[in-house]
Amino acid sequence: MQLQTKHLLTIRDLLPQEVLGLVQRALELKAALKAGGHERPLAGKSLALIFDKPSTRTRVSFEVGIAQLGGTSLFMTSQDSQLGRDEPLKDTARVMSRYVDCMVVRTFGQEVLTELARYADIPVINALSDLYHPCQVLSDLLTVREKLGQVHGLAYAWVGDGNNMAHSWLEAAACLGLKLRLACPPGFTPEDAIVAHAQAKGAEVQLTTDPAEAVAGAQVINTDVWASMGQEKDAQRRRELFEGYTVDKRLLSLAAEEAIVLHCLPAHRGQEISEEVLEGPRAVVWDQAENRLHMQKAIMEALLTGKAS
Repeated sequence: MQLQTKHLLTIRDLLPQEVLGLVQRALELKAALKAGGHERPLAGKSLALIFDKPSTRTRVSFEVGIAQLGGTSLFMTSQDSQLGRDEPLKDTARVMSRYVDCMVVRTFGQEVLTELARYADIPVINALSDLYHPCQVLSDLLTVREKLGQVHGLAYAWVGDGNNMAHSWLEAAACLGLKLRLACPPGFTPEDAIVAHAQAKGAEVQLTTDPAEAVAGAQVINTDVWASMGQEKDAQRRRELFEGYTVDKRLLSLAAEEAIVLHCLPAHRGQEISEEVLEGPRAVVWDQAENRLHMQKAIMEALLTGKAS
């Protein structure tokens, strides 16, 4: 299946069947790797990772992923490229299009990705911005499918900051028609326009300030750090305002019996998630982290070869 989009800047770029196709293809690639290896459809392809923000899982999963698919990668920070100087983004996009086959960009403003995609002749993948984190949530859907056997018919709960992860979960809910309850402290809710879009597309979205209300009966509980990259100076104030939003044993007891707990990592034990839950049987965060590798491969294959399932 060929994706109807050239770039992956947000889950909004994908059709429902494309999201499900990527999940299925990632499962196939994961199974093939564990069985001894898979084909290398990206032989001869090159990937540029351009990161304004540090990363462990995103960088490693893309670099290892393209190597497993037969391609090569190069890593650049903004200090290594003209992105950190005064060259217009449109010039960088056009030059990189002459050198590599795909750009994976991890940056602050979503407008950086939009501008690069506008002028690039090659796919641009959003590896995280302040507004969205599509690759992570696609990987999370893979984990849900793997652990619970389906992505539809479930109640999803988000507990914590209405950040880029919450936004991408709203985009996923809009795309697939999911039931999503978000518990965020006052003043830290997701952007109104993104919530409204999800609701307009048929997602069953509920906003609350009560984590118990969001988690009650849910099969998927998701959380993230209270202070994201670039918000470190606000971390202490956020810890005070987010008191009561820890995914702990008490809160988890309200969820469905089969519930799983997701966290995109890194985790701050004792803040957004307790040590007991993170290390407990309901948490699937290590499988979730591994699945970044397989989903990144499915995304790259689909954008560079036209295959998604």
